[in-house]
Amino acid sequence: MKTAIGAPLLEADLPVSQRQRRQRIVDAARALASKGGYDAVQMRDVAERAGVALGTLYRYFPSKVHLLLSIMQQQIGQLTDRLDKRPPEGDRAADRVVGVLLGATRALQRDPQLADAMIRALMFADSSAANEVNRVNATMTEAIITAMHGPDRDPSSEDAAIARVIEQAWWANILAWLSGRSSAQQMAQDLEVAAHLLLR
Repeated sequence: MKTAIGAPLLEADLPVSQRQRRQRIVDAARALASKGGYDAVQMRDVAERAGVALGTLYRYFPSKVHLLLSIMQQQIGQLTDRLDKRPPEGDRAADRVVGVLLGATRALQRDPQLADAMIRALMFADSSAANEVNRVNATMTEAIITAMHGPDRDPSSEDAAIARVIEQAWWANILAWLSGRSSAQQMAQDLEVAAHLLLR
């Protein structure tokens, strides 16, 4: 039986043993999503695969949407970690931003079922998952701003606004690709046009 919806337990707030348990849950959900997409992630199946009680699972993640958004946050966090180690190349800000967006896109394209599950979770998220959605968006926006100006410059409000618009264009293109309305090639072209228009 599902417990009442509450705030998810954040990884940073947990002792090591609970962080490991939380990661097992995330890994189990990721494996299920990779095989069957959004519909394959059933909380009872996740709990069984992770070796935890269903009530324990709901303490960490109040819903499937919260769980899939946590996976998405990890995915984008890995992108920013790679950018820290290997900054995007290019003389122009637009070229560097396109490089970041295409790198993030390729990561999603390598596992389309997981990508579909995460994007659908983002679309279905309600106010109870607002913090998770905001963290996902903030991490992606930060990656774009870093590509625009490097890690050492404090972004202006205009920089942040431009980065958010570029990010929204990226999400829209990802949705078009997942729904079969756009090819990978068209998506890359559209992202390049958007970045160059906004960063002229």
